[in-house]
Amino acid sequence: MRKFLLPLFLLLLCGSLNAQLISVSPTFPKDGDAVTIVFDASKGNKGLNNYVGDIYIHTGVITDKSTGPGDWKYVKMTWNTNTPAYKMTALGNNKYEYKISNIRSFYGVPAGEEIRKMAFVFRDYNPGGSVREGKTSDLSVDQGNMYWDVYPANTHAIRFTEPESEPRYIPYLLPQSASVGSVINLKAVSSKNASLLLILNGNNLQSASNASIISGMATITTTGENIFIATANDGITTVGDTFRIYVAPPVNVSPLPAGLKEGINYEVGDQAATLVLYAPGKSRVNLLGDFNNWTETSAYQMNKTADGKFFWLRISGLTPGIEYGYQYLVDGTLRIGDPYCEKVLDPWNDPFIDPTTYPNLKAYPTGKTSGIISVLQTKQETYNWQATGYQRPDQRKLVMYEVLLRDFVTRHDWKTLKDSLGYFKNLGINALHLMPFNEFEGNLSWGYNPSYYFAPDKFYGPKNSLKAFIDECHKNGIAVIMDMVLNHSFGQSPMVQLYFDGISGRPAANNPWFNPVARHAFNVGYDMNHESADSKRFFSNVCAYWLQEYKLDGFRFDLSKGFTQKNTCDVNGGNCDVNGWSAYDASRVAIWKGYYDTLQKKSPNSYVILEHLGVNDEEKELASYGMMLWGNMNYNFTEAAKGQISNSNFRGALHSDRGWQQPHLISYMESHDEERSMVKVKNEGLSSGGYNTKDPVTALKRNELAATFLLAMPGPKLIWQFGELGYDLSINYCSNGTINNNCRTDQKPIRWNYYTDPDRVKLRNVYRSMLELRKNPYFSDLFAAGSTAYDLAPALKWLQVTTDSSKMMVIGNFGTTQGNIQVSFPQSGIWYDLLTGEPIAATGSAQNIPLAAGAYRVYLNRSLAGTTPTPVYDIDRSALLIMQVRPNPLSSMSVLLYEIPESGSVRISLFDISGKLVSSSNVGNKAKGGYQYRFDPAVIARLRKGVYLVELQINDKRKLLKLLVQ
Repeated sequence: MRKFLLPLFLLLLCGSLNAQLISVSPTFPKDGDAVTIVFDASKGNKGLNNYVGDIYIHTGVITDKSTGPGDWKYVKMTWNTNTPAYKMTALGNNKYEYKISNIRSFYGVPAGEEIRKMAFVFRDYNPGGSVREGKTSDLSVDQGNMYWDVYPANTHAIRFTEPESEPRYIPYLLPQSASVGSVINLKAVSSKNASLLLILNGNNLQSASNASIISGMATITTTGENIFIATANDGITTVGDTFRIYVAPPVNVSPLPAGLKEGINYEVGDQAATLVLYAPGKSRVNLLGDFNNWTETSAYQMNKTADGKFFWLRISGLTPGIEYGYQYLVDGTLRIGDPYCEKVLDPWNDPFIDPTTYPNLKAYPTGKTSGIISVLQTKQETYNWQATGYQRPDQRKLVMYEVLLRDFVTRHDWKTLKDSLGYFKNLGINALHLMPFNEFEGNLSWGYNPSYYFAPDKFYGPKNSLKAFIDECHKNGIAVIMDMVLNHSFGQSPMVQLYFDGISGRPAANNPWFNPVARHAFNVGYDMNHESADSKRFFSNVCAYWLQEYKLDGFRFDLSKGFTQKNTCDVNGGNCDVNGWSAYDASRVAIWKGYYDTLQKKSPNSYVILEHLGVNDEEKELASYGMMLWGNMNYNFTEAAKGQISNSNFRGALHSDRGWQQPHLISYMESHDEERSMVKVKNEGLSSGGYNTKDPVTALKRNELAATFLLAMPGPKLIWQFGELGYDLSINYCSNGTINNNCRTDQKPIRWNYYTDPDRVKLRNVYRSMLELRKNPYFSDLFAAGSTAYDLAPALKWLQVTTDSSKMMVIGNFGTTQGNIQVSFPQSGIWYDLLTGEPIAATGSAQNIPLAAGAYRVYLNRSLAGTTPTPVYDIDRSALLIMQVRPNPLSSMSVLLYEIPESGSVRISLFDISGKLVSSSNVGNKAKGGYQYRFDPAVIARLRKGVYLVELQINDKRKLLKLLVQ
């Protein structure tokens, strides 16, 4: 018996009962039959209603090899190409016809493969333009596709044709406005002559003998579920078709029990739960699920609070540890998942989740409901957290590594990412910024099209695997930051669907959370109203859940500048004034300060990161309040790496340059949104003579240069995945190897094979060295509270970062020819190159340092190598120590000639380049004047080739000189 899935709503009956969105003749086609399909463009979504022009059929079949409604086989006509063979014949009055001579041969289905359904979409002819489509009335179900059953040979079947249903994958009864006393017109068709019968609630209504059609009328006499059945008996078997119309009894008004929250409330004992839905203004809500066979019944009609805002129902008899699917049926018309549920089942995307990624995923109840469903489960497996002593890193010192899990590890799951934590720890980052991982539409999205905010997306694995990953991060001192999208949601969001204007295709004016049209530029999806008390409560609940349930460390809020009700667009959300939107907005500042305060109450010292990219006055105020803000310097850093000096000033990556008091600027040269630096350098880089920045090896060196300056700057930083290895495939790279903007969010190749390239490993090692420096106890304060001086405009750039005790000088040649950079070190004495260990004598006044094209140095006022860091002291410039070694390179004949400006005790020491003491000699008290010191030949004999330092000390004065041993 075939069952029609009821619309689960009391709807408005409209149009002729004899008109159908599509009709197929014969009604019960076999796979070898000739069929005629008639499409009525005035029905369904009406996308082609009154269209003038040619209409084409896009069709395929569902076979026993198909995995679900979207897995069409043997599709005719490529979507972007309209073929004359598939043009329909216009019949007039919005109807179009297409004839198939033989189903199996037309589609080319091999013998032995069972054809179960024909699938259809109808479209216009508009080469290169937007496509108009004829689909079902609800595009969210089966993507609006239409289906018609194909029957096995000798099948006996019967189906209702009145009331009208839409030909979805599961046929869907069209809206009925029914109450006690309503009369329902009935009509059923049998595949062959038989004894036919119409039945309502067990009572016979109408019969017909030796007939293929039966009609009748039925009067509704009771509330609750009314079951209509049509049967056909051919003398051997009886077949039937069923539909149900639910007539709601009065809704019970009852206060919400104390202590309940929105969503699922589990009870002690693990056998009951109370579900709570916030849906102000709705008339009634019924609960559907595995516990009632997805059927609308009076027993599962939810209670309503007196203010009309909340619906709630306690369900009992649950088996501990068993998952139950459920949905809310709102006003008899709309099926939605629970906005607060922690797991969903998706009929369109779950079939493509590998069982190794998500083992034992609950099966979708195909044939019983449609759309996304929620899952509840008592007595869930508890995760036992282990990183109890973890403390969040100082946000001023954060170095975040941005990860799109889909494109980082092949298995795209939390377990594999957890197993990769050694890579992150070795690199030296202390935070992971994970692109959105709450449930989003599809499996392969970037995640900025959220649907369910409390459910981790299953494409990445089970929730306890996510918790284990976060726990392991914390054990390794790595913070975990979630990319949170609360500027907007998309059409699968139950909160969007609850209050939606289907005619206008946008949220209804009474939607508690969303604006009907966007108030600002660059919006995607449906714009959230953050001045609504309901939105504020939802924001707080979402963030508190992730901070407390998953122990996340904070959030990066996508499109944070969109959190405003100041309207800078026209009445349709278009023609937006970008400058007006970007201008200082006191209301937006107030919203974010309120949200920041909320998050600090929920989880003190949690990170609040804004993708604001707004005017400086507003960002400065938010930064002073405690928030961090993205600082996009992709253009300037990339121009510098290319050698294009005119646009290469990246001083804006410094918070101090923007006048901020707090180092809360997260400057970056790459992110998920920006073109990869290597791509631009290799494609657009400049050259001079034999030096060409486009050369792959040179381009990697240019990225070393740029990264060194970025990571030397105080404040938090962001690195995009594989940037440390010079990822050189475009952000718009397509799977076929072409470059196209339409491929921007497509999957990208995962390049762990870069580790076989020593030049890429060198780039990675530069990143590592800079990140280790940021954690070094002598120098870490440079990156939290260091003062800066710089000249970042010319090709020869320099940057100083200093505290009272620690000092750093970074120099680099971003030009394409050799140059001499003139710098003044903030302190005289011996400084050390971080990456090579090479010393340099700093005079404290202007001095020239030659730099080849692309060369750079990171000088520190103390050596990081060895066990004995070499201290450096300021020298009284009116009384300089003078010394020289002859001959140099050092030999057994070498002597040290020195002159001291005062009397005192003299010590001469020899260090290797790491700062380790080799020998030391107390020469004794000397009067002011010049002297000669001969090195111990035994010491010289055991020295290996390399660079050494000789230190002359008198009283509190010291001077070092570099020696060579060959």
